Amino acid sequence: MLYAFLAYHVETEVTSWTPEEDAALMVDLHKVHDRLHQEGRLGPAARLGATSKARTLRGPGAGQVIDGPFAETKEQLLGLYVLDCASEEAAIEAARDLRRVNPTAVYEIRPVQLYLPGVPFPVTEAAG
Repeated sequence: MLYAFLAYHVETEVTSWTPEEDAALMVDLHKVHDRLHQEGRLGPAARLGATSKARTLRGPGAGQVIDGPFAETKEQLLGLYVLDCASEEAAIEAARDLRRVNPTAVYEIRPVQLYLPGVPFPVTEAAG
């Protein structure tokens, strides 16, 4: 069974780190990533960009784009996509494409700051 691990942190604390402090943390994280990768257990991993760069698409029709990663408390994160988009506008259009076929969904749009592709998994819980 696959599990999603969502890393939560106080953003102002992370952005207050010096480049050396951040690099030291990443060295340690990469040791864990490398081990998990060698074990064949690491899937995609991403460090999200600043919440100030996040956008949310919600509402009827084409939807309305609002600033921030703000979901209603009745909503829970149920899935994610990583897409390669040339611009924020292209990312919003891709989210609109997804909403056309899933109109009750709310899509938070966040730039990915770091992407570690890992290894593909051939089977998911739904496929098994």
